Amino acid sequence: MVTPRKFPNDPVLAAKRVEAFLAVARDVVGPRHVLTDDADLAGYTVDWTRRWTGAAGGAVRPGSTDEVAALIMAAREHGVELVPQGGNTGLVGGAVPRAARQVVVDLRRLDDLSPVDTLASQVTAGAGVTLGRLQAHVEAAGLRFGVDLGARDSATIGGMVATNAGGLHVVHYGSMRAQVVGVEAVLGTGEVVSRLSGLVKDNTGYDLAQLLCGSEGTLGLVTRARLRLVPPPGELVTALLALATLDEAVAAAAALRRWLPGVHALEVMDGDSMRLVASSTGSPMPVGGDVDGDAGAFLLVEVAGPADPTDTLAAALTELEVEVLEAAVATSRPDRARLWRFREAHPEVAATFGVVHKYDVTLPTAALADFCVEARASIQARWPGSTTLIYGHVGDGNVHVNTVEAGEEELDDLVLGLVVARGGSISAEHGVGVAKLRWLPRDRSAAEIEAMRAIKGALDPDDILNPGILLP
Repeated sequence: MVTPRKFPNDPVLAAKRVEAFLAVARDVVGPRHVLTDDADLAGYTVDWTRRWTGAAGGAVRPGSTDEVAALIMAAREHGVELVPQGGNTGLVGGAVPRAARQVVVDLRRLDDLSPVDTLASQVTAGAGVTLGRLQAHVEAAGLRFGVDLGARDSATIGGMVATNAGGLHVVHYGSMRAQVVGVEAVLGTGEVVSRLSGLVKDNTGYDLAQLLCGSEGTLGLVTRARLRLVPPPGELVTALLALATLDEAVAAAAALRRWLPGVHALEVMDGDSMRLVASSTGSPMPVGGDVDGDAGAFLLVEVAGPADPTDTLAAALTELEVEVLEAAVATSRPDRARLWRFREAHPEVAATFGVVHKYDVTLPTAALADFCVEARASIQARWPGSTTLIYGHVGDGNVHVNTVEAGEEELDDLVLGLVVARGGSISAEHGVGVAKLRWLPRDRSAAEIEAMRAIKGALDPDDILNPGILLP
C-alpha cells in the first residue's frame, strides 16, 4: 500500500513545486522538451471546440516509458498535478489543464509502431501514434483497424484508449475496448505495468488493460497498446436513405442490422441537421429533395461483403416495413466519400455558427427517436435563436447533440436530464471530463462511484493524474 503525500494548498508554494519539478524534468526529457513560454503553452490550454480553456505551469514531452515513469515519480515527490494530452480532440475538457499548478504531459513523442503481426492480426502502437498513421501502417500489411473517427489525423492511440473511443464502426467491430488486447502504462505510483503479448485468452486475475481503457488518464498514463486488427471489409456499398421520421429511421436501422451481417455503419441525421449541412457546404441534397424537403430523417448505411453487396442491400431495403422516400447508392470510393461527407461535415458546420456545446450520449434504441425530437423542440423553445444539429451512430444508440447560442448549465440540465430520464448514459464515447462531472451521480450509483474512488486511491494515491476529471 502506497502512503499518499500531502502538500499545502498554497499558490506560492505550488508555483515553487512546479518550478522544482520542471528542473527535474529538464534532466529527464532534455531542456527542449520542457515548455514554459506562454506562446508554447497556448495550444495546450484550449480544446478543439474552444469551449474549454485553462492554464498550465508548463508542458513536458517524454520520449519513452521510462521517462514517463521518472516524470510521475518527480511529480509525486514535488506534489505536482499532471494532465496527459495527445491530439487534444476530446470534447469534454478532460485533457485541458485548469491551473498553473498543473503540468501537461504531451505523449505524442511516444510514436513507435511495431511491424504488423500478421499471424496474430495484431500490432503494438505507441500512445502518440495518430489513428490515421496506424490505419495506413496496418493497411499496407493487408489488415484494418476496427475503429475510425472523423479526427483520425489528430486523435492519438493513447487518448483513444483513455476515452474508450467509439466512432463510425462500433456497430460491427465494437469500441476501442474491444480492440485492446494489452497495454503498457505508468500508474500514479510511478510503477510500470506492461502486458503486450496479445494473448486472446488470459484469465490470470484482473484485466488492467480494460480497467485503464476509459479511465481518462486518472489511474495511469498509457504509453503503448497492443491492438487487435481485422480483415479488410471486402467490397463496400454505401447508401443514403431519406425517410419520413426519425422513428422510421431507427426501425430501418434495427431491421438492416438484423438482416445484414455485413453492416459496417449505421448513421442517422435528423432532417433539419442534414438540410443545414447541405446549405452550409453548398452541396446539393443527394436525396430527400431540396433544402426545404420534407424528409424528417436520413440514414447512412454501409455494407461490406466478399462480392459487391449492392443487390443484397437493395433486397433488404425492399423488405423494410417503412417507406424509403428516396435512396442514393454508391460503390466507388469517391462516390461513397461524397455520401459520407454529409455525415462527417456535421461537427464542422456546427462550429461555423460559434462555440458548440456538444453532447455525446447513448439512449436505449426504443427511446432514441423520441429523445431526438424532444431535445430539438425543447432547445428551440428555450433558446429560439439557437442552432442545433442532431446526428449519430444509430446502430449503437449513440446520439450527438451539437448546439450553438444556448445556455451552459441550463442546457446541460435539459439535454442530460432527458437522457437520464430515458435510461440512457450521459457519455457514450468521450468520457465525463469536466463537462459532465456534476452529472455523474445522476448516472451512476453511490456504490459505483465509491468503488471508482477506491481504485483511484490505490493506483494514484497522491491524486496527481488528471485530478478533478471523471470523479466529482
